[in-house]
Amino acid sequence: MIRKYLSNRLFLFFSWMIAVAATFGSLYFSEIRHFIPCTLCWYQRILMYPLVIILGIAFFRKDFSIRKYVLPISILGFIIASYHFTIQHFPNLYYVRTCSLADPCTSQDFSVFGFVTIPFMSGTAFLLITLSLLLLKTGSANEKVLDEERSNAKA
Repeated sequence: MIRKYLSNRLFLFFSWMIAVAATFGSLYFSEIRHFIPCTLCWYQRILMYPLVIILGIAFFRKDFSIRKYVLPISILGFIIASYHFTIQHFPNLYYVRTCSLADPCTSQDFSVFGFVTIPFMSGTAFLLITLSLLLLKTGSANEKVLDEERSNAKA
């Protein structure tokens, strides 16, 4: 239903802006608030930062086929963020020791309302990117629309 009224460019722009906001948010917490990112935070950053460039290029080029490249990255980022959020709230489930004692993955340096932590925000960003890319219209009908938009832009 939503796909019927919204254009692909809007979904791409939304995905790109979410990636930009998440990137600036992570840089704010590390560079301005001086939070030291743990190993799982670094994994999430490694997956989020390239999305700013990839989605930005896709938006300006009107490349709606980008989802087959971005979805694996955003889904993996969501899985890591969900695991990170889970072990923050249930440290007994922390079986795979990826973080050091100096930067434990189970610590909550930032929390709003008792549950909105940095991994929660990261997971939300990855989830929103994933959902908006799943709403992109693809296929031959979409290619015709794209060709018409490009020909209208040249005229």
